[in-house]
Amino acid sequence: MHNSQDMASKNTAAKDHGFVFYFSEIRRHLIHIVIFFAIIFIALAPFSKHLYNFLTIPLQAKLPLNSHMIATDITSTFVAPFKLIFFISFIALIPFIFYKIYYFLNTALYKNEKKALQIFFVVSVVLFYLGVLVGYIFVLPQVLNFFLGIAPDAVTPMTDINKYLMFCIKLFIVIGFIFQLPLMTVLAIYFNMIELDKLKQKRRFVIVACFFIAMFITPPDIFSMAVAGSFMYLLFELGLLLASLFTKRHNVN
Repeated sequence: MHNSQDMASKNTAAKDHGFVFYFSEIRRHLIHIVIFFAIIFIALAPFSKHLYNFLTIPLQAKLPLNSHMIATDITSTFVAPFKLIFFISFIALIPFIFYKIYYFLNTALYKNEKKALQIFFVVSVVLFYLGVLVGYIFVLPQVLNFFLGIAPDAVTPMTDINKYLMFCIKLFIVIGFIFQLPLMTVLAIYFNMIELDKLKQKRRFVIVACFFIAMFITPPDIFSMAVAGSFMYLLFELGLLLASLFTKRHNVN
């Protein structure tokens, strides 16, 4: 009787110890993330105005000669550049966050699972960064060109610096997530959420879905919608290609 009670006490103590250990590990990793974020933020802070000016290059190129940006709040000229620094710091921190997640899960994973998670994190980060880059270089100028181009002749666009920043951040995040489409396709097939052959057969529906989504994330002109829809479909096809290669390799192994 005493032995069973002792065993139960030991099991409870072991569980409590395990919980405390994992909680302390999570806390330690979170502290590291916060410290690393602070380092990036402090390093970028002196360049806040330069980085904001860089963000406004596409807008400045599209604004009429008699137009300029404005600040509708007295603190906006200070706050907006630092909001941008906060966003850039977080984006730069993503690989480190993924590394910490991998490090925390590492001991509980098999060798093949570790490799798969490494590939997932690397591809996800690369695709997201690529999406943000495409958003800044290609999508943002087209969106600005449309909205500023349809302004009535009697209206002079005066864009608020804070609203422009938030518009850009939302646009970059949306495009960054759209670029995750190939990875999401591979994962859906890997976890048997849908079969590769069936997904290939539903290409026509995917095409319609891509252009339907493009209607809501692009300016309401045919050119922007066509470009966005086509690009999303190309990402889908890339996902199918990667899934095919992954499936063949998995079958061989």
